[in-house]
Amino acid sequence: MLKIIFHRGRQFIKTQPDTFNYGMDGLLTVGALSIAANNNNLFAQRLGATDFQLTLLQFFPHLLAILILIPAGIFVGSLQNKRKVISLMLLLTGIFFVVISVSAFVPTGVAVFFFLIFFAMASVSINGMYNITWQAFFPEVVPEEKRNNVLTFRTRMNMIVSLIVPLAVGGILTSIPSMEGKIAAHQIFYASAALFLFANAYHFRKIKTKTPADPKRISFTELKTALIRLKSNKAFIIFTSVVLFFHMTWHIDWTLFFIAQANYLLMNELSLALVPVSGMIAQLLTLKFWSKNNIKQGIDLPIVYSIAGLVFLPFALILALNLPSPFGVISLVVLHFFSQLTFANLSLNLFQCLLKVVDEEYRSLSISVYVCIITLSNAIMPMVGVLIYTALGGTALALQITFVGIALLRIVAAGLWMLRLRSHTHGFATSS
Repeated sequence: MLKIIFHRGRQFIKTQPDTFNYGMDGLLTVGALSIAANNNNLFAQRLGATDFQLTLLQFFPHLLAILILIPAGIFVGSLQNKRKVISLMLLLTGIFFVVISVSAFVPTGVAVFFFLIFFAMASVSINGMYNITWQAFFPEVVPEEKRNNVLTFRTRMNMIVSLIVPLAVGGILTSIPSMEGKIAAHQIFYASAALFLFANAYHFRKIKTKTPADPKRISFTELKTALIRLKSNKAFIIFTSVVLFFHMTWHIDWTLFFIAQANYLLMNELSLALVPVSGMIAQLLTLKFWSKNNIKQGIDLPIVYSIAGLVFLPFALILALNLPSPFGVISLVVLHFFSQLTFANLSLNLFQCLLKVVDEEYRSLSISVYVCIITLSNAIMPMVGVLIYTALGGTALALQITFVGIALLRIVAAGLWMLRLRSHTHGFATSS
């Protein structure tokens, strides 16, 4: 049996090198982020962070990203070899994770801000420069007809590691009785995540471009021309506007969701891990179905199914808050599973939808503008959610009222996406 598996594995690597290489890229990168990032809020809280300071975990990294994304997009577009930048960003993020691992040794009162600063720098490296360069490099490696299959395999690898790692990390943290031991474990996790990123920086050298884009060095005059063309690209403008509103309704509860789990449901590390794991199981079970569905329905319509799942999630949390322990936690884990049955469409399709509307001549710049706009939402909206909750009284009732409002906004986001599809179908959203 092992011999057959080994033979088939070698054959797969030989016949589908891009699929394998991008799968390994996803496994190593998401593995690193799962080891480290799943417990950022918990680690910050144990260093002494307040509820408002927890929102800065989103605000600082994304504010910094906004400042560099447009220049980064211009820089990436001018590159002959984008692969080297991707490897460099992986190395740099790993180095920042190593620095973060010693943040607990910084004097009390300073430790939280030390962590926030270096976490912001790591986040910009991996979520800013790495993502922009990766997205610009991907079309140079994988032709359009193969992208769905490659992204499906990479997404599957992402989901598998996102299943295993949070459970392992949560189990380890839960089994450690002392707070000092838990903090030490967090530090080890960040150092381990760095090793994953170093390994991927080495691995990424194997990915070779097939149709390299011509380097595009943009002068100030050309930048003005590019932005004018971007402004006149109706398909891009409508797509970005609708996706921005959707992301605003999605990002607004990111810190609130942790507050609900940690402060009201009193979930420990293992139960905190079970929630995202239940979602990953749902996505993994449905990934093949949704990948095949893309062939039948296209890649645009299924996005609305993902939004529908997010509409359901606030009500699942409200129900959990009103059930006695431990039934509240159990119901949240189960209902989160059902809310994520359609969510694979988002990670599988949204990037492909973006590639359909960008200006190919200024692809890197277009992607940078898009990511910059979405990053602005990610920086501000978690803070907005906490401010609304605090203004309403900062109680369990205030939290539930806030989540009802979030669900209603997500319904509006689903409607806007459907309107966008209708206008696109009738030719009102084509680029000029």
